[in-house]
Amino acid sequence: MSPNHQITQSPIRLAILGLGYVGLPLARLFATKYPVIGFDINEQRISELNNGIDLTLEVEEDLLKSVLKKHNSQLTTNYLHCSNKLEDIADCNYYIVTVPTPVDKHNKPDLTPLYKASETVAKVLKKGDIVIYESTVYPGVTEEECVPVLEKLSGFKFNVDFFAGYSPERINPGDKEHTVDKILKVTAGSTPEIGKKVDALYNSVITAGTHLAPTIKVAEAAKVIENSQRDINIAFVNELAKIFNILDINTQDVLEAAGTKWNFLPFKPGLVGGHCIGVDPYYLAQKAMEAGYHPEIILAGRRMNDSMGEYVASEVVKLMIKKEIVLHKAELLLLGVTFKENCPDVRNTKIVDIVHALKEYGINITIYDPWAKPEEVLHEYGIVTTKTLPVSQFDAVILGVSHDVFNDLDISSLTKSNNVVYDVKGFLTAEVDGRL
Repeated sequence: MSPNHQITQSPIRLAILGLGYVGLPLARLFATKYPVIGFDINEQRISELNNGIDLTLEVEEDLLKSVLKKHNSQLTTNYLHCSNKLEDIADCNYYIVTVPTPVDKHNKPDLTPLYKASETVAKVLKKGDIVIYESTVYPGVTEEECVPVLEKLSGFKFNVDFFAGYSPERINPGDKEHTVDKILKVTAGSTPEIGKKVDALYNSVITAGTHLAPTIKVAEAAKVIENSQRDINIAFVNELAKIFNILDINTQDVLEAAGTKWNFLPFKPGLVGGHCIGVDPYYLAQKAMEAGYHPEIILAGRRMNDSMGEYVASEVVKLMIKKEIVLHKAELLLLGVTFKENCPDVRNTKIVDIVHALKEYGINITIYDPWAKPEEVLHEYGIVTTKTLPVSQFDAVILGVSHDVFNDLDISSLTKSNNVVYDVKGFLTAEVDGRL
């Protein structure tokens, strides 16, 4: 089916619930062809978006304003309007849920945002409507957890009065090359006919095309193993980094040599945070354990990757002790606090594990990140950060996130004569004392 194919049925009116890193780019894309209401409970976020401001930096202001009805009176049949009012989504016939699916402090899946979003949709659900979920979940959540909420509150019968679909998000925050329209989309529906309708909807805007999975559970499972596979591969090279450090072998050199083989997978060691790779494996593990199977490799990978923040801190401390730097009240500069490079996303960042471990030694830590919002980091983690490069000289520097802007830093001007420089990302070209 051509990406320009329009679906021949009653006029499509879309509601996107959740306007974060996933929902907003999707809403903007759909608004190039359909009337779209972007719904979010955050009133400030709605106000910013309707004025063309996206603080996640995923959608540029000009691009956002080009589809906003508020800024373009010529938009009549396709547009985006953002709202937190339930009545504004009441006449939609496709509802796409893009709320986050985090884990709690015990790494148990937290489906609260999904339940609440389903309750919201149920209040306006009509006969013939299709509710599509994009949130990453374990197999069965859509039909076993979300659909019952829709049925109970709406009074409608599933696959008779209303239908469901699933199309897992594949957003890569901060990536301006692999945008939502350029990433192939997996789709699924609660019946074969609905599957075709869901697939046609996405195929009408996704230039990379779609893959129609046979069932919703297959699509859910496909998404959750994408990030589990990546998590396990990173855990493997993280373990290699620990081994090669003991053997006094440069891990980067080893990976470069091994990478000359055509089928060697180019994974690198590092901190695994964020809302996907560091979270999704727990969803699959939870479902497996509910079914009576204890997943060993998945959880072993998670334990390895979750240990890396403390490992980095211990390596830095060892290097400081070797150089006879007094740890108590030593000054350390940490470069970066976001979960990945070149984006402001601090969700589930593992940099905070380094901070907590270093503070146990009485080390004074200054965190510099021009991408992260200090008020957000303070609210989420109780950690003070700055967007202004400090003028002080430090006993130690840790490169934690490989923001492009750090390319221009003169590390030597930031350090005392006796210092330690540790590169978590293998990013710095200057001489360093240690790296993963």
